[in-house]
Amino acid sequence: MKEPAPVFKGFLIGISVYLLWLISLLFLLNQSVTEFSWWIIPAIFLQAHLYTGLFITAHDGMHGTISPNKKLNNFVGLMCTASYALFSFKKLNVAHHKHHDHVGEDEDPDVHRKALIPWYFTFMFNYLSIMQLVGMAILFNALNIVFELPNLILFWVVPAFLSTFQLFYFGTYVPHKGAPENKHKSTTLPKNHFIAFITCYFFGYHYEHHDHPGVPWWKLYKYKA
Repeated sequence: MKEPAPVFKGFLIGISVYLLWLISLLFLLNQSVTEFSWWIIPAIFLQAHLYTGLFITAHDGMHGTISPNKKLNNFVGLMCTASYALFSFKKLNVAHHKHHDHVGEDEDPDVHRKALIPWYFTFMFNYLSIMQLVGMAILFNALNIVFELPNLILFWVVPAFLSTFQLFYFGTYVPHKGAPENKHKSTTLPKNHFIAFITCYFFGYHYEHHDHPGVPWWKLYKYKA
């Protein structure tokens, strides 16, 4: 079931998440971190959470819920995946729908019956490419001309890495481990909207997502029984 996307609301929410991530990143990259300060650790985790929001926005684009205008929807999705880590929106889109069509089956690109860490690396290597890594290395060195190395590592590299694990753990591993025996082969978090939001933008409500894949992240909590 796909819920009709409001003409502007999905787009405005998506752009707002993108701008929050971008403004926060630029602010942090311009701060002095010549010595350790108390604010650095929470800033890293905040930026990681915004990185996760960036990817969740792209995920909404894969389900066409950013905008009913397909070109605008896909443009925002592409902008988010490229900004996240030069991922291909088209490749992720195809793989994600394959996950929905074959969840828990051999054709599923996301679900692997492995322990946590091997599953994470299998999951990541499915989507990384040599050209992407080369592009990220070039971008890192270009940004290092403008920004200090410690800032880039603390607020660009580390949050992005933490975000990949956050997305994997709460959005793939926990919901699909153990081959749940239901029609979506997915479990779900107990009802707690605050926990669900801070962990993975309500995608811990994973059975609900598979049951209503056309519902954007910011409405998914309403479908929690």
